Amino acid sequence: MVNYDGLPVYKSSYDVLLQIFELVKKFEREYKFSLGESIKNECIQLITCIYRANSSQEKRKEYIKNGRESLEVLRLYLRLAKDLKILTLETFIKIQIPLESTSKQLLAWEKFVS
Repeated sequence: MVNYDGLPVYKSSYDVLLQIFELVKKFEREYKFSLGESIKNECIQLITCIYRANSSQEKRKEYIKNGRESLEVLRLYLRLAKDLKILTLETFIKIQIPLESTSKQLLAWEKFVS
């Protein structure tokens, strides 16, 4: 079995996942089951793509691409949450730091694979 939990990209995305699950708990009911669930699902999709990319040589490039796409959709949802004043600017920035780290690592991984 491939060791994925030692990857820095996995660690940073997992940190984001934990932060997001804690944040969505605090969303107002109006947003918790719509935007909140979409944010959680996209974050789970991101971390799943990272796991799959590490496990599969033949489809690695595809999984990395899908992970980068999920990350961008996640950024869009988080920005929407900030603009709707669900997230404070401070909280938004706190999440963006590990997201940016994950994005850079995925980009470097994608270049390495190509």
